Amino acid sequence: MKIKSYETYVLGTPWRNLTYVFIELEDGTRGVGEARVLGKTHTVLEFLKDTKRHFIGHDVYDIEDMYRRFTLLDFGVPGEVVMTGLALIEMACWDCIGKLAKQPVYKLIGGKTTDRIPAYANGWYTVERSPEEYAKAAQKVVDRGYLGMKFDPFGNGNLELTRDEFFKSIDLIEAVHSVAGDRVQIFIEMHGRFAAHQAIEVAKEIEKFRPGWIEEPTRPEDLGALTKVAQHTSIPIATGERLYKAAEFRELFPMRVVDIIQPDLNQCGGLLETKKIASTAESYNVMVAPHNVGGIITTVATLHLMASLRNGKILEHFNDFADEHVKQAGTPYPEVIDGHFALPEGPGWGVEIDIDFLRKHDGEKSDGIYVDPGLNMFENADWAKRDQDEYGK
Repeated sequence: MKIKSYETYVLGTPWRNLTYVFIELEDGTRGVGEARVLGKTHTVLEFLKDTKRHFIGHDVYDIEDMYRRFTLLDFGVPGEVVMTGLALIEMACWDCIGKLAKQPVYKLIGGKTTDRIPAYANGWYTVERSPEEYAKAAQKVVDRGYLGMKFDPFGNGNLELTRDEFFKSIDLIEAVHSVAGDRVQIFIEMHGRFAAHQAIEVAKEIEKFRPGWIEEPTRPEDLGALTKVAQHTSIPIATGERLYKAAEFRELFPMRVVDIIQPDLNQCGGLLETKKIASTAESYNVMVAPHNVGGIITTVATLHLMASLRNGKILEHFNDFADEHVKQAGTPYPEVIDGHFALPEGPGWGVEIDIDFLRKHDGEKSDGIYVDPGLNMFENADWAKRDQDEYGK
């Protein structure tokens, strides 16, 4: 069954755009993929125009060969843009394959290992950086029944924190822990900010709070620095959201410097390649907590992946606390109930997208090019507010 056409839409939010790609097959079957890529929405859309020869006219079932076409045949080493473009089409292919088979996607990639997937919240701390405000915001997460919450309390920290910022950040973590207690686990996001010595100092200071992990404590490409941190803390280390293909994870595993990997379905070439990465992690007894800052399709697609993993840990979720309007892009939205997502139902992803809603909430443009506001988190100490008053009206 060949792919005959595709179309794209962009759903805007204050800090990241969500790009949707619909493919249509010869028999009229349609499938959808979704991705977010900070600062490069226009580039990804143009990339799909450049590479439509790799999917238009090809059989929707040939996922492995499509990966080869996107990566090997264009000769250059694929990076973030290539792997995001590939993921958009690959995800849409799986939606079609599930619809053709009249089965949920997870049943086509090994079936389920669980009946529900644990969830943790992100995007909830869109408040002033004070212990009082962080504690109030954290209480809202606890009240909604989440099993965990992740946050970056480090302002615009880069390599080192000033002494004032160091102690302020620790105070924020302590405030959140005072609310979460032992009921809701905290995960500390570092966004690759720190030199190894600064990450170690932070880790030692917060070990008493027993966080579930510290995430990207050092620059993601500096495995030596990551090794140094791992040697000086008992806190589990998570990383991987900015690694884009299996080869980039390869060095991590034998070094034994990571406890949880966080591949992003959007940027690892899609579902099948991410499952391969997760399966390799399992052979090293490393768990998988996928990075997920997407909307309905990315969240649902990642749930299909998580359902099929033996080493799945917990899934990130933004849309209950930031950019809640993106939940209206399709139905049924996978809600978090009692701290868990239920398994998706229905053929393919099991989701219907409201294209009129996408058109109404098109991303902002300048001179015909989509604007990517981003977070500017290494300069703007208030980046975590995410300008939530700007959208969703």
